[in-house]
Amino acid sequence: MTDRIYANALTPDGNRSDLATRDGRFVPVETAAPDARRIDLDGLTVLPAFVEGHIHLDKSFVGDAWHPHQPADTLRERLAVEKRLLASALPVTDRAEALLAQAHAFGTVAMRSHVDVDPVLGLDSLHAVAAACEKWKGRVDVELVAFPQAGIVSNPGTADLLDAAMREGATVMGGLDPTEFDGDAEAHLDIVFGTAGRHGSKIDIHLHEHGAGGIEQIERIAARTTAAGMAGLVTISHAYALGDVGLDQARRVAAALAEAGVAIMTNAPGDHPFPPVAVLRAEGVCVFAGNDNIRDAWWPYGNGDLLERAMMIGYRSGLNTDEELGHALDMITVDAARALGRPVPGFAVGDEASFVIVDAPNAAAAVASPSSERVLVQRGEIVPRSRPSIHSRLA
Repeated sequence: MTDRIYANALTPDGNRSDLATRDGRFVPVETAAPDARRIDLDGLTVLPAFVEGHIHLDKSFVGDAWHPHQPADTLRERLAVEKRLLASALPVTDRAEALLAQAHAFGTVAMRSHVDVDPVLGLDSLHAVAAACEKWKGRVDVELVAFPQAGIVSNPGTADLLDAAMREGATVMGGLDPTEFDGDAEAHLDIVFGTAGRHGSKIDIHLHEHGAGGIEQIERIAARTTAAGMAGLVTISHAYALGDVGLDQARRVAAALAEAGVAIMTNAPGDHPFPPVAVLRAEGVCVFAGNDNIRDAWWPYGNGDLLERAMMIGYRSGLNTDEELGHALDMITVDAARALGRPVPGFAVGDEASFVIVDAPNAAAAVASPSSERVLVQRGEIVPRSRPSIHSRLA
């Protein structure tokens, strides 16, 4: 048993506190052993450890050579480009491990990763990503989504593969643009909800469909969720259509989502409308964040830093006050944890003692101007720096 006291920490609520840990959890400071190791944070801010709500570990080129972006005009063209680039890339497991390491170094301790399942790949990518995640078990907890990137109804054999994926490591059933890509919304959702029901799993559906069609799809998914009794178990990722409509309609749809218990994930993509975060939160929708694609065939951007992602979401959403910047932080911590069904991170006695130390005057400033200088404490212990700084490399 090793007791530690992280003294003079500035918590997200603005209070200066001493944080005592034992056996990986917070304990009352007065119960700490007399010989507890004392680490003086001297007013540094502590944030809950980060939860990545949406990532693609199988697609990233992190850990591989730089692959220049290749333009494509349609989704199907983009998929063809991706297949070509991935065919010459390092093995999936190597690249997934590299991205896990990079995300962990920034303070991520849990994530939801979508993994492509189709008749060409079979379950190979799923097994490869699962192997990488096994090596990181205890540092980054990962739940895997069986993701039909190439469609279900329009791609014969995929439904059976998705069912197999749920038996072989995936714990979340995925979906993709039921009308625009797959051509039959009801048949697509029959398979998604039916497979999830058989396996008792959660659901996370990529929905890029815009305008009235996208809104209709969101309402359809909310109705399906209510009918299946799956409140709190269904996520719509992206939901671009919510950014296409006026605020009154967005509020009406948000109310339906809240009543159905459907969460919304956004990464505030640079070239698309995206859901109005403040409107959805005000109606009671769980809105959380993820990095989505990171340096892959879809776009060259990203590094796995969720604090940077929270800044980007806040910037694009007009979240400016300290309270609003706190909401952006929630999207990569407490709200993401709720959406993934994880214990909500915090600093109360009994909570897991996993947190990120940042050089910032408060939590709002940490979001508004993310510093790359940070320290991850996981289950009470400081995680050693995994990569040398440029300064040390030049010394």
